[in-house]
Amino acid sequence: MTADPRLIVGLDVGSVDAARAVVERLGAAVSFYKVGLTLLARPGGVAFAHELGAAGKRVFQDWKLHDIGAQVEGAARAVAEGGCDLLTVHAEPQVMRAAVKGRGDHATRILAVTVMTSLSDGDLSEIGYGFTAADLVERRVRQAVDCGVDGVVSSPLEARRVRQIALEMGKPDLLIVTPGVRPAGAERGDQQRVASPAEALSEGATHLVVARPVVAADDPAEAARAIVAEMAGV
Repeated sequence: MTADPRLIVGLDVGSVDAARAVVERLGAAVSFYKVGLTLLARPGGVAFAHELGAAGKRVFQDWKLHDIGAQVEGAARAVAEGGCDLLTVHAEPQVMRAAVKGRGDHATRILAVTVMTSLSDGDLSEIGYGFTAADLVERRVRQAVDCGVDGVVSSPLEARRVRQIALEMGKPDLLIVTPGVRPAGAERGDQQRVASPAEALSEGATHLVVARPVVAADDPAEAARAIVAEMAGV
């Protein structure tokens, strides 16, 4: 079974060498990888992300940029010029507009992180938000479309509503990238709002991010192929 470009494997491991070893074990089973802050902050982390791209893999640099507009604009420009397929920023209007401006005409697509899947309604209340996770996601998706980003990151549980909003706002091609995807029998880890691969796609997700269930498996390639098989049925 060939790789499904809708499956993005998160290389959530502790070193560049460990990430490279996972990629080698996965081989042709996976074509799209997420490189997060743990690796990007390591010496050689950004170079490793570029290495993946040079090897023909698609790359999601998960920076979750969140700073004043000028800094986000400059960082987005630097990432886009270096080359990557997806770049995340936090879904605040000033941040999103700056990232879109910084990306310019480069092919990198900007994803806005709505509400992280590790946060529950109780967590948001503790932070000080007067919204449930679902309500805050809806507000931020509307802002994201208005700001011109290419897609959003949200949990599978909000994907259906995100798709509805995108269609209502004339953005049918909005990317909906969902972490918190767990195959049957997998542990939830630190994710609060989760779903299976089939459920997430059925609800409207365009891409699924899966990390531990693949990278921590005894046979990562077989784990990836099992997820692709489930995705193929949707």
